[in-house]
Amino acid sequence: MSDKKIDETTGIETTGHSWDGIQELNNPLPRWWLWTLYATIFWGIAYTIAYPAWPLISGATSGVLGYATRAEVAEQITAHQAQNAELASALVAAELTELAPGDDLHRYATARGGAVFRAQCSQCHGSGAAGATGYPNLLDNDWLWGGDIDNIVWTIAHGVRNETDPDARYSEMPAFADILEADEIDAVVEYVLSLSKPDRDPVLAEAGNTVFLDNCASCHGDMAEGNRDLGAPNLADAIWLYGDSPEAVAYTVRNARYGVMPAWGQRLSDADIRAVSVYVHSLGGGE
Repeated sequence: MSDKKIDETTGIETTGHSWDGIQELNNPLPRWWLWTLYATIFWGIAYTIAYPAWPLISGATSGVLGYATRAEVAEQITAHQAQNAELASALVAAELTELAPGDDLHRYATARGGAVFRAQCSQCHGSGAAGATGYPNLLDNDWLWGGDIDNIVWTIAHGVRNETDPDARYSEMPAFADILEADEIDAVVEYVLSLSKPDRDPVLAEAGNTVFLDNCASCHGDMAEGNRDLGAPNLADAIWLYGDSPEAVAYTVRNARYGVMPAWGQRLSDADIRAVSVYVHSLGGGE
């Protein structure tokens, strides 16, 4: 005896499911839909045979056609480099201080440098190079080691306080929490903030001036205007890398800061280093 259940109205077999008295009919799938399904299965199998597809321990199957988008991109990069080889060589050999905005080599350098900046530098300095807390703004003139084109090239090539390049820029501020008393730190914070903010406590700032001259002036200068030979920042302007609140400045005095920048000379070509230096310098900061 058959277990099939037939719908009395349509005469079509049901699945045995019903909702609110409505029977679900076991209609066959349309032929066109089935053939489309079979075609996609066949296409999927053929694709994995023809093209790289299945992951292996140290790579993937190469496919019988041996096609790879990576190889195609590598060919395009090689062709692009060949087209610009003459300009790249000229950029490496050029005296960057003599590049005139508007000439072909300067336009090439800024275009190439902008691409390098967006790919490698914008993650820290921002897409517009305006920086963020702990990451310098490259649009202003406040450069710890100098913002002329030659110093920019050196800083980008060798980095700051990294452990991979012996020529990296390096400066070290002591953690004054182990040197000064708490009230002395409060006073020196008040003093350095008073240099750019006139609304500070003058009595406390005067006491902080004495602390500053005794402990900080050897690096930052008697007028707190910094020293680029030592990478000591100017404390007399209103530019503060880690914030200008009393709490942020006090934290810096107590614990010091040690921001690190990689040595891009170990990752980028000479042409890329010089191009991104020209690009950064063209943004208006530095000298």
